[in-house]
Amino acid sequence: MADIKVLSTNGVATVLRELAPQFERAKGHKLAITLGATAKLKQQIGDGAAFDVAILTAEATDDLIKQGKIAGARTDLARSGIGVAVRAGARKPDIGSAEAFKRALIGAKSVAYSAQGMSGIYFASLLERLGIADEMKPKSKVQQGTPTGEAAARGEAELAIQQISELMPVAGIELVGPLPAELQLYTVFSAGLGTQAAQKDAGRALIDFLSAQMTKPLLAAKGLEPA
Repeated sequence: MADIKVLSTNGVATVLRELAPQFERAKGHKLAITLGATAKLKQQIGDGAAFDVAILTAEATDDLIKQGKIAGARTDLARSGIGVAVRAGARKPDIGSAEAFKRALIGAKSVAYSAQGMSGIYFASLLERLGIADEMKPKSKVQQGTPTGEAAARGEAELAIQQISELMPVAGIELVGPLPAELQLYTVFSAGLGTQAAQKDAGRALIDFLSAQMTKPLLAAKGLEPA
């Protein structure tokens, strides 16, 4: 059987890696998975990249539906909040309120966040909202295509900011916790079938399979929540 081409955001990478072998055994199709930031994958799709199933943010999926790149309605799979991590064994700052989080950022020697991911884009705007954007510029470690947690694990950043589901798999770091509720942004990850999918039936079967497997215990173990 032909491979199913999947373009997936890094936000659900851990869940996809766990469920892919189960689907392959059950259906006989192999999954050819390309992982990346939603913005980059969306651009590739816009430029004509071939795919059967895309798993991106809900907003990106809706845009691609409007562009005629994804067929029908989206299927919401899971959601993730943004969290803060430190190097394993390091002191964990208080981030329990907006003011405490602001103090933690100002007090940190360096902070890593992503250049293209939804969490990084939001965090940059959050610094403006908190009125500390200029103050944070000299100690910002903007990561291009690598998990922010890896910078913390290497000691290159005191704090790492990213989707909790992307922080949890990184070795050598510890999760401090989610952003304070008043500052939190949840990202919904959704699946869609490519309009020009070569494997339409198999692609739809994959989306249905993933949707059915998104149980609360599995998602919680990966830093995700039901959509």
